[in-house]
Amino acid sequence: MGEDGERVIPVLNRVKLYLAVVLLQFGFAGLAIVAKFSFNKGMSQHVFVVYRHASATVLVAPFAILFERKTRPKMTRSILWKILLLGLLEPVIDQNLYYTGMKLTTASFTAAMSNMLPAFAFLMAWFFGLERLSIRSKHSQAKIVGTLVTVGGAMLMTLVKGPVLGLPWTESTSTHADSDGVVQKPIEGALMITLGCFCWASFFILQAITLKSYPAELTLTALICLTGTCLGAVFAFVMERSNFAAWSLQFDVKLLAVVYGGIVCSGMGYYIQGVVMQVKGPVFVTAFSPLQMVLVAILGSFILHEILYLGRVIGALVIVLGLYLVLWGKSKDQPATGSSEKQETLNLQLADTSFADGNAEAAASSYVVVDVTKVRPTEAV
Repeated sequence: MGEDGERVIPVLNRVKLYLAVVLLQFGFAGLAIVAKFSFNKGMSQHVFVVYRHASATVLVAPFAILFERKTRPKMTRSILWKILLLGLLEPVIDQNLYYTGMKLTTASFTAAMSNMLPAFAFLMAWFFGLERLSIRSKHSQAKIVGTLVTVGGAMLMTLVKGPVLGLPWTESTSTHADSDGVVQKPIEGALMITLGCFCWASFFILQAITLKSYPAELTLTALICLTGTCLGAVFAFVMERSNFAAWSLQFDVKLLAVVYGGIVCSGMGYYIQGVVMQVKGPVFVTAFSPLQMVLVAILGSFILHEILYLGRVIGALVIVLGLYLVLWGKSKDQPATGSSEKQETLNLQLADTSFADGNAEAAASSYVVVDVTKVRPTEAV
């Protein structure tokens, strides 16, 4: 029974990480639909970003104060600058570009373009030494080719429209997407989404680096959201300086989008990303974005009556193909990491066994070598 439990616990821990990122994609898909619906109803994307992170700050800050009060690392100037940059990269630059691109296109188009995120994250992780790359290795070649294929698929989605895919539930409402007066500009929208994904990937890499020196996920999440709220408010005031009505909220889909985005995608999302990232790395966290694309395409056609085009579907499939070339190449890096962790665990177990077999002095000596964190210089006589 004890051996079975020891075998089950590691499996549950691995499944827990996969389940967390899958549920995160469900949350992002829901926000894409709700946010696009609120934009079609006239909500400013710049104001939405501010309110979203303000609600996330209110949600996360009490938990950070309560649970990390005694374990929170000391704030240094370097960490402070990283937090300010994190708050600027994703909550302000990325989301304003991303949601402006969504406003100019459709929710399904935006979700499909977002599949470039893992490729950007891989390139930046390699640049900062968080990913391994060898030109002669087939796995590394797959990563490089996959990245190029992903970018090619994004260009195909942007430039090739193709015939309309007539779905039964969209045929009778094929013009509904334009009934709100929103003019679609796919090229401008795609450019903004691409730049937003680049900033989003930069955020993931910097978050992974920051967590190594400041491993307080709740506090870091709260500070990122607070920084994003303050900086985003300045930008939104500039962009909406002649439209003060944009800041008003009522009990409608706009308020739902703000609360949902703040709680699920900013508050819980940043925290879950940080926890999973410390175990599996930034590329793993971004690897499940195709699931969001599928969910948004289905829900968008039903709820928003968005029209699907053959060229964009083919481009999306090319992006997914490139993405999984990158993931296949990355998956071959995992066994080496896992084996090293198992070897380290085995070494510690062997060290513990030597304590029991040896005499008291040998055990004490081994203890000093293995667990240096419990040694105090003043104990030496």
